[in-house]
Amino acid sequence: MITVNMHEAKTRLSELVKAVEEQGETVILQRHGKPVAEIRHYRPESNPNFDRLSSDPALRVSFAPGDDLTEPATEDEWPEECR
Repeated sequence: MITVNMHEAKTRLSELVKAVEEQGETVILQRHGKPVAEIRHYRPESNPNFDRLSSDPALRVSFAPGDDLTEPATEDEWPEECR
C-alpha cells in the first residue's frame, strides 16, 4: 500500500497509476495527514441480480385478434371530451 499527500499524488499520478496497474498496489490519498481517497485496480462488478431478471408472463401484452394497431381511431372510439 502506498500512502501519499495530495500534492505528491498530483506530481506522481502517472507513476502511482502504473504501480496500481502493474503491481496491484493500492494508493491512499491523504489531505492534512488524513486519508480521503483510495486508488485501486478497477474490477467491474457483475450484478448477479441482473442476470436473473426475466419478464413476468402475467404482464405480457396481448391484442384482440384482428386488431390493427396502425389503424387510426374512429370518431366513436375517442372519448367525448376529446372530440
